[in-house]
Amino acid sequence: MSLREQAYDRIKRSILAMDIYDGSAQIRLNEHQIAQDLGISRTPVREALTLLEREGFVSTVPRRGLFVTRKTKREVIEMIRVWAALEGSAAHAAATHATDADLRDLSKVFQDFDPSALPVHLTAYEEANLDFHQMIIRLGGCGLMVEMTTNLFIHMRAVRSAFLHRSGRYEVSMREHAAIITALQERDADQAAVLVRDHALGLIAHVEAHWAWPEE
Repeated sequence: MSLREQAYDRIKRSILAMDIYDGSAQIRLNEHQIAQDLGISRTPVREALTLLEREGFVSTVPRRGLFVTRKTKREVIEMIRVWAALEGSAAHAAATHATDADLRDLSKVFQDFDPSALPVHLTAYEEANLDFHQMIIRLGGCGLMVEMTTNLFIHMRAVRSAFLHRSGRYEVSMREHAAIITALQERDADQAAVLVRDHALGLIAHVEAHWAWPEE
């Protein structure tokens, strides 16, 4: 890869790993520091950041600098609706086309979690939850859908994590996941699509009631 491509890949993976809504302060990106950390000049870093800005991962704030993009409440709700539509479509396709081995792997994502001990292992469950939903997208077999949801993922990650911390929500989450897995394994495409879509849309009520991040 070129230096620009290397910088783009490293910065993007770093952003995807962030909880960009953890706290009120926005995450500022320092071009000079990134170049220093990567051991390259600032030119390929600047080019990579320009590309990431076009893709919506970062935003320039006049007279302040470059920041990781955060969505407003309205934008997050719109994003959830888009994710629900895409993941529901992916689930419909997965029920029809995914192999039995793929679906067994999906069912194993939560096999090590004991509901009674889940509060102690909530962070690990959050990661498994995110893996589960990304796997459904991949099992849909549409590369463009995977690409489109990558841009949504950094925001969905934070919303889903916050949602799971609501009292009793993880028990409901586990039941809904189990129902989704059953529908997929039974090759009930319509039911799988509905369950996945409604599971995602349930996040909207949480955002409406508990949005705690700045609007700007």
